[in-house]
Amino acid sequence: MFWDQASETLARPTLEHLQIKLLQETLHRVRERVPFYRQRLAELNLQPADIRTLAEVRRLPFTTSDDLRAIYPDGLLAVDRAEAVRLHTSSGTTGKPKAIFFSRADVDNAAELIARSLVSAGITAADVFQNMMSYGLFTGGLVMHYGAEKVGCLVIPAGPGTSERQLMLMQDFRTTAVHILPSYALYFASYLEQKGLRPRQDLTVRKAFVGAEPHTEETRRRIEQIFGCDVYNSYGLTEMNGPGVACECEYKAGMHLWEDNFLLEIINPVTNEPLPDGQTGELVLTTLRREAMPILRYRTRDITSVVPEPCRCGRTHRRLARFVGRADDMLIIRGVNIFPQQVERVLMSFPQVGRNYLIIVEGLDDLTIKVELTPAAFDGQLEHLEALQQQIIEKLRAEIWIRPKVDLVPAGSLPVGEGKAKRVVDKRSL
Repeated sequence: MFWDQASETLARPTLEHLQIKLLQETLHRVRERVPFYRQRLAELNLQPADIRTLAEVRRLPFTTSDDLRAIYPDGLLAVDRAEAVRLHTSSGTTGKPKAIFFSRADVDNAAELIARSLVSAGITAADVFQNMMSYGLFTGGLVMHYGAEKVGCLVIPAGPGTSERQLMLMQDFRTTAVHILPSYALYFASYLEQKGLRPRQDLTVRKAFVGAEPHTEETRRRIEQIFGCDVYNSYGLTEMNGPGVACECEYKAGMHLWEDNFLLEIINPVTNEPLPDGQTGELVLTTLRREAMPILRYRTRDITSVVPEPCRCGRTHRRLARFVGRADDMLIIRGVNIFPQQVERVLMSFPQVGRNYLIIVEGLDDLTIKVELTPAAFDGQLEHLEALQQQIIEKLRAEIWIRPKVDLVPAGSLPVGEGKAKRVVDKRSL
């Protein structure tokens, strides 16, 4: 199914011609209205007309998270304040937040991209869509809400947490689709078990859209198995509208990034050199239709690659492979680079492993992984636990090149929350 078939199936030459046109319009906009970029372009002696091909985008300056924080609150605003109709910010947990302004056209366009994404995964106006993401300054709730309404769904703005209420809404209104954190999906499954409910039989959820935190293919499969639904990986970030930047279609073989709205690059995060399709590096994005706050070459710090083959669905917008992790999340332990998702991929491959784990780094690079097991795995046979512990250690060592300490603990032993999961405690920085 398509929401906007003409736009989603543009021939590559036509799409790339459109990208150049939109990029030049964006460059004129920022040079005329955004002093930050006017100065950056002047320092590089660049005019919009100098960028004539997509390859030449690499001549433009990068924009970083630090840049957005340094020019907070409105240093990138390209319209009069009166033309901005919405403001979202990042959490600001590491200092000043990043503020993102939307014009009326930006709000409508963000909803269009969500509609594209949802319909590509099979959502229709007949669906009851329970939005379990946070509403407010975080983009995830409101942007997805507007897009689901545009499709025609009955949208339930449930917000995060309060599992008892989430369950009541699902049962009373026969929810068929959810937007949910992957870690909360697993937590909610445990809650249902405690209530004596069977998700496959007692709920009507057929599709789930997960995002806002990293997760592995193994986690996706586990959620699908528990709820008996299709789970789609979606990608977004506050700086680029929030959700709706990229999403998997019905084939779940990579996330289509909407290239008529965002120009994508994959670069070597150390040398900044461009990488070809198929090679893994850092995702860099440029907005192409943003009115209120255009952003050039934003370094997302997300590590991924472009899937080079065309998709069976017929969409011509290139796909992003599942993210390896975030450059910011990478742990350096005994000289080895480790992403938390590598650990999760190993743990979730063991059926005896439960739904929660915690990575602890302390002392002189001492790595401990606390792993909850399913109730059935604690069968009272110590030798069984020791054998499982050794299997997990060896598989982790093969994946991350370091032999960690693994503590197996009963289900419910580790702290849980109904928001984003905290998977890593690095006590070296305390």
